[in-house]
Amino acid sequence: MPYIGTMQQSLFDADGRKEALAPGATALRGFARKRDVALLAAIEAIAAKAPFRHMMTPGGFEMSVAMTNCGTAGWVTDRSGYRYQAHDPQSGAPWPAMPVEFLVLADEAATAAGFATFAPDACLINRYEPGTKLSLHQDRDEADYAHPIVSVSLGLPATFQFGGPKRADPVRKVVLEHGDVVVWGGPSRLFHHGVLTLKSGEHPLTGTRRFNLTLRKAL
Repeated sequence: MPYIGTMQQSLFDADGRKEALAPGATALRGFARKRDVALLAAIEAIAAKAPFRHMMTPGGFEMSVAMTNCGTAGWVTDRSGYRYQAHDPQSGAPWPAMPVEFLVLADEAATAAGFATFAPDACLINRYEPGTKLSLHQDRDEADYAHPIVSVSLGLPATFQFGGPKRADPVRKVVLEHGDVVVWGGPSRLFHHGVLTLKSGEHPLTGTRRFNLTLRKAL
C-alpha cells in the first residue's frame, strides 16, 4: 500500500450525527474522521508485519477482499473453516499488537452507541479495491455475543448492507463515507451484513482503495 503516514489531516470534522439502523445498531457519521491519518498509518505499520492477503473459504473460493489482522487473535479462513487464532498462518508469528488508536476509538464509538466499556482483542482489517465486495454474513465465530462490533470505514465510500437474523430478511442499504463508524450489538448482534461491490473512485488519503476495521471481542 502507498505510504500515508505523512499525509495531511482531513479537512473535514465529524458531524456528530447518529443514525439508527436497527435496535442496537447505530451509524456514527464522521466519528473517526479527525483520526484518519493516525488510523491509516497504523494500518500501514500492521501490514508491514502481517501483509494483506486473499484468504480461502472452506468451500475453496478465494475472497475478493484482501485481509490482515491485529490483536491477541486474528480471524482466518481456509479449507478447514472459519476461526480465530493467535498466530499469522503465513509467518507463524503472533499478529501485530492492537494499536492504542484502535482501542480508544472502539471504546469511544461503542460508548456513543450505548455499549459501555468495550475492549476488543481482535481487529480484522479489510482492503477493498474497485470491483470487490463482501457477501452477506453473520459474525458468529466469537466466544461471547454479549459484546458489540465496531466497524470503521476509511477511504472510498461503500454501500453497507444491514439485514436481520435470517439471510432472507429485508436488507437496509446504507452509504458509508470516510470516517463513518457503525456499531451493532444486543438484539442486532447476529444480524446479517455485507458490502456491495465497491465503485471506482479516488480518495485523497487512500487513493483507489477503501479500508475497513472490524473490532471485536473474540476470546
